[in-house]
Amino acid sequence: MTAEPTVPSPGRPREHGFSAVSVMPKPGIDTAVLTEPVSTGFRPPATGRPARPASPLPLLAADAAAALVAGLALAETRRHPLLVALLCAAALLLRPRDRRPPVPALLEELPAVCGRVAVAWLTSAALWAVLRPELAPATVTVLSGLALHAVLCCALRAAVHGRRRAALLRHPRAALVIGPAATAQRVAAAVLRHPRCGLRPVGVVCEEPDGAKGLPVLRTGEEVERAVVQNGVRAVLAVHPTVRADQGPLLRALAGSGCEIWELDAATPACPTGERLAGFACRRLEFFPARAGSAGKRVLDVAVSGVLLLLVSPLLLVCAVTLRICDGPGVVFRQERIGRDGRPFTLLKFRTHRPVDEHESATRWSVANENEMRRFCRMLRRTSLDELLQLWNVLRGDMSLVGPRPERPYFVAQFSQTYPGYAARHRMRTGITGLAQIHGLRGDTSIEDRARFDNAYIDDWSLWQDVCILLRTAVTLIRPTGS
Repeated sequence: MTAEPTVPSPGRPREHGFSAVSVMPKPGIDTAVLTEPVSTGFRPPATGRPARPASPLPLLAADAAAALVAGLALAETRRHPLLVALLCAAALLLRPRDRRPPVPALLEELPAVCGRVAVAWLTSAALWAVLRPELAPATVTVLSGLALHAVLCCALRAAVHGRRRAALLRHPRAALVIGPAATAQRVAAAVLRHPRCGLRPVGVVCEEPDGAKGLPVLRTGEEVERAVVQNGVRAVLAVHPTVRADQGPLLRALAGSGCEIWELDAATPACPTGERLAGFACRRLEFFPARAGSAGKRVLDVAVSGVLLLLVSPLLLVCAVTLRICDGPGVVFRQERIGRDGRPFTLLKFRTHRPVDEHESATRWSVANENEMRRFCRMLRRTSLDELLQLWNVLRGDMSLVGPRPERPYFVAQFSQTYPGYAARHRMRTGITGLAQIHGLRGDTSIEDRARFDNAYIDDWSLWQDVCILLRTAVTLIRPTGS
């Protein structure tokens, strides 16, 4: 199992592949042309923060107000406080999620809004008829309330979306376009022709300009940094399939500086998609996807790890005493591993092997199959019981129950240089188990495959996915494989 510090290469950021060219600065700014290659990399502004979506509070307030008014509009003989509370709770629980397209609109979510309002009213009416049959609302009353609720909800949501749309039209967000020069300039021109997109491209980031007229071409990390600071860039459009692979570190740095990253398909306009920007199929790239649900994930970690530590404490004591009798002192093995955002921490395990020295402990890949291990130590490894002490790491916050496995700094530096996407695994707290592990990637297995599964887990993260991985891990816990 393994993880890593954020080491794009040992101590140096990766090159983004740009060379030097001038950029059009604002008046009053030094016009010296920056010619240093991008080996220095893009440095996010010190005040940068990961981009935050529009606040959900206005839409939440709109949904709550619509449900409350519709509930209070019931006939006085049917207007019971518990029924109104039930309607409001059902409406908020079933409210459609704000998909946050580049420009919010109501019509796209109208079917979802009406459908969820109908389910909320019908469900609440059915439950109320079971609980209080004598106060059950008539069918006409339910349908009237449902219709009023849907109209109010749509009207209030339309007002919220209208204000947001007007704000974007008045103050479009500055954007950079990344990709081959010709394609990037074409997309930038199309976006500028459609101000309803709410974006204003201010520059093109590419390796080689093609000489065509258009927006300024940025080819160094310093130029990109200056454009972000001067123009207050808050959106980035990646317009070619190779951009995400070739400019991954740059995109991640821009996301960390507060930019939303959108991937546009400029080559296949007929591709089905849920969102479009100036007619181009697009989707938002989340480089910090789990942070929105980090509170729920942490609650799950603390609750499960705390309960498990209490339940397995007798087993931990038996393992510790047996290991002490069989193999002498030094029951707990401590080793430095790399966690979230490249921060080191001390990982705890039951000691199943005695390394010759600290150097071997830090740099030797695996001892899981060594014959000199005692029988009890081999049993601990095969059943993964040696990993149970990491529940304490989870409770402390060093690790999570589910996430990429942590690795030693020496191997993190090596793997980050060798395998694309390996360093990106540290966007999330490392874990005891993960998507890679339940697919058999434990012990001496492909690092490239692990990195791919780990990044897929992070990109598609949900709390339910964590629960599924924990259940599948529990089923395979006693499988005789080493870790």
